[in-house]
Amino acid sequence: MPNPRRGARALLAALLGLLVLGAGLERIEAAASRDPGQYFFDQTFGDFTEELALARDEGKQGILLMFEMDECPFCHRMKTTVLNQPGVQDYFKEHFLIFPVDVEGDIEVTTFSGETKAQKDFALQDHRVRATPVFAFFDLDGNLVARYTGATRDAEEFMLLGRYVVDEAYKETTFTKYKRAQADDRQAAR
Repeated sequence: MPNPRRGARALLAALLGLLVLGAGLERIEAAASRDPGQYFFDQTFGDFTEELALARDEGKQGILLMFEMDECPFCHRMKTTVLNQPGVQDYFKEHFLIFPVDVEGDIEVTTFSGETKAQKDFALQDHRVRATPVFAFFDLDGNLVARYTGATRDAEEFMLLGRYVVDEAYKETTFTKYKRAQADDRQAAR
């Protein structure tokens, strides 16, 4: 007849093992991620005309603005699951200067056209941001070339969004069609 104490000990040992494994995976995951505030976003004094000149000087393709707000759960998810990934950070930093814009912010910024406005007015009046996050890509002349509203499914989709802009596919197609074509290409390669 089986010993109930032995079964309980085995179950307890298995649960402890799972806890230790889970804690180890969390540490590995945390070690594999980097703070987006430090590694994804660039520092700015809020003058986007100066940032355009800097982007040109540094050989970037443009500027990426992330319109966000503090209480936004989707912004938080992007920062903790996508924008904290070293591969994402390295790719986007190679091609863009990247700045957050608080859609509720009162801090003044100088727009791409040289006007001075509060961040919230820049977001709502100039870019009609009503939901967050919004990822807005601007070329080196300050023209909006692509916009994505909401959180991407994962880091892979966000990287695809970056390639969509870097490859200038926005000139020919929508991001949805681009994604579908990329998925079809991957499927055909299998």
